[in-house]
Amino acid sequence: MAETLKKNSWVTGAAREKLAADLKEKYDSGASIRALAEETGRSYGFVHRVLSESGVTLRGRGGATRGKKAVSA
Repeated sequence: MAETLKKNSWVTGAAREKLAADLKEKYDSGASIRALAEETGRSYGFVHRVLSESGVTLRGRGGATRGKKAVSA
């Protein structure tokens, strides 16, 4: 996939649809947006936009949350 994309070139039409389908499949399989951006040679923002356009439900950022601590008995 990455070999066919030229850096700083527009991706439109059928090529964009195919890229969106490939990115969606990999993202749904657990790949991060950053990993997909690095793989394709595109920016984080570009990959995020293409995923959003294709209707993907984006995952949360993860990490520690600052909720209430459990009370130990």
